[in-house]
Amino acid sequence: MKQKLLGFFILFLITFSEAQTTRYIYETTVNPDSINLVSTVVERTFLDVKGDQSVFISENKLIKDSLFASFKPEEKEARKKGEKDFSKPVNKKHFEPTYFDYFITKSIPEQKVYYYDKVGEKQIYYKEDRPVKWEITNESETQNGYQAQKALASFGGRIWTAWFTKEISVSDGPYKFSGLPGLIVKLEDDKGDYKFDLVKKITIKNSFQEPIRPDAKESTRVDFHSDRAALELEFMKNRKSIAESNGAGMQNFGGSGRHGGGMGRMNNGMGGMQGGGHRGAGSGMRGDGMDGRNNNFSMQSTGNINVPSDMGNQNPIELK
Repeated sequence: MKQKLLGFFILFLITFSEAQTTRYIYETTVNPDSINLVSTVVERTFLDVKGDQSVFISENKLIKDSLFASFKPEEKEARKKGEKDFSKPVNKKHFEPTYFDYFITKSIPEQKVYYYDKVGEKQIYYKEDRPVKWEITNESETQNGYQAQKALASFGGRIWTAWFTKEISVSDGPYKFSGLPGLIVKLEDDKGDYKFDLVKKITIKNSFQEPIRPDAKESTRVDFHSDRAALELEFMKNRKSIAESNGAGMQNFGGSGRHGGGMGRMNNGMGGMQGGGHRGAGSGMRGDGMDGRNNNFSMQSTGNINVPSDMGNQNPIELK
């Protein structure tokens, strides 16, 4: 089964890299905490369509990923040669947090949807097992500049209202939503917590692409959070082991002379700070709109990037 999925993803990447990419840009409004009625947050999300494949990803994730990738030697060389575009990544050392810190791929004709995440460098994914069942109404009106028709669906514990247009013959939409006879140009849930408005359509040269690793962890929707938590625990243990190993090495190095002892003491202080960092990272993982965690733990050691504070998302996009 895993080999079949891996083959599908490889085929997906080949197809996705050869066709022209049309990017549909959605202004996405999120209510972070429906209980405390805090101010809504707005970020842009992208639906990149190539042929019969698509990827849903947020702009803030693209910026974050491109910044971290730029610290890798091979990515630095690629950037010098102008091979990366993303049309166009923001060239700055600060990025905003995102409520969509993952990406979703779709095979549009077959309505196959895959949810992709990452813990450190370890990928984890699952195939969505709940097809969206739409009730198409006869109601139509202009939405975001397109003549659109209304459809309703129950998904993830919310009732969703979608407006789709046949003017764009792409049976797709933001997040996991697809399957209507046209592109979704507006989507919102019954609680008013999530809203997607199509604001722009562009053609780009280089869209988001992430190789599917042979060791990617295959999960299921039901087991996904427990499998991801296990990967997080493994990741934190590995980081702690590396930090302790580096600390021991520094102490041995600083064992001779007054200066060496000072380095050893300084290292003990740094080790304490690192330990505190690990505990802090473990307390609030990531705000991905799925489980209310904030994925800032993998960013803590990068001193050249301004990492935003924990978003503390308490309002996941899927309630069940």
